[in-house]
Amino acid sequence: GLQDYKTLLFIGFFILLLITITANFLILFLVSMDRRLHTPMYFFLCNLSILDTLMAISIIPKLLAVLSGYDNTISVAACFGQMYFIISIGSTENCLVAAMAYDRYVAVVKPLHYNVIINLKKCMVIMTTVWILGFVLPAPSVFLAFGLPYCAAYKIMHCFCDYPAVLSLACADISIHANGTFGAALVVNYVPLLFVLWTYVIIIISVLKLKSTASLAKAFSMCSSHMTVVLMYYVSASIVYAGSKIEGLSFTGRIFVGGLNYFLMPMVNPMIYSLRNEKMKDAAKKYILYKGQDMTLSAYSFRYTVLNV
Repeated sequence: GLQDYKTLLFIGFFILLLITITANFLILFLVSMDRRLHTPMYFFLCNLSILDTLMAISIIPKLLAVLSGYDNTISVAACFGQMYFIISIGSTENCLVAAMAYDRYVAVVKPLHYNVIINLKKCMVIMTTVWILGFVLPAPSVFLAFGLPYCAAYKIMHCFCDYPAVLSLACADISIHANGTFGAALVVNYVPLLFVLWTYVIIIISVLKLKSTASLAKAFSMCSSHMTVVLMYYVSASIVYAGSKIEGLSFTGRIFVGGLNYFLMPMVNPMIYSLRNEKMKDAAKKYILYKGQDMTLSAYSFRYTVLNV
């Protein structure tokens, strides 16, 4: 049914892609330009922006080609490559969210030791571990699925190479693959979630012990953006997993449920961090004000030169 609205969908996903790339690159730009943002928290945020950008680039350009009628086919190698990157980026984001929770835990619970515990070396070790785990854990499932015989229909009933949609085309017993991958997905999704919940339980207990209202407000401000992203990310991911197990759910319904996680989150994440973070807003105002003054001085200098001539 969605194919009846190709033009509207093309325009919508094109705008979505532009917003996602612009918003995430804006975060990367502001963090790189403002030295006040050269801290572990914003280092992790930059990695999240890179992952969100990669997620959008992995899916939407090919989807736009399909919706435009330019090319609605994909090779087997490209399909499994897209599948691997989508799963790997999602797994890396799961691990990164847990790493960001650990950063907030140290900042609130052990503020005096924060610069010692979360230093540059520790950040590099954490991020290297996060990226390696995210891209290594999904590899066996995708590799085993790639080795299956695909002699059934060649039409993927999804808007990208989603693992269940592609696996359903195999003309072999896929129950072991499906159950194994679903179990692995639960581990990758919910082990980081349990760690995040544990850190925030400790954070809440520590915050409740604070006597000062200002300290309470500061602690809440430090954690609110991350907690909002955590809730949205895991709720949408849980809906995706639940949707994959609902037998009567239509293909359109599965695409819509998958879109909650794969399309909206990369766009929403930078907006949450930019709109709810005072330092990010200050950096944006500072740069806009600086550029505005620079343009005014340039115009004044040009006018002065012309008048003297």
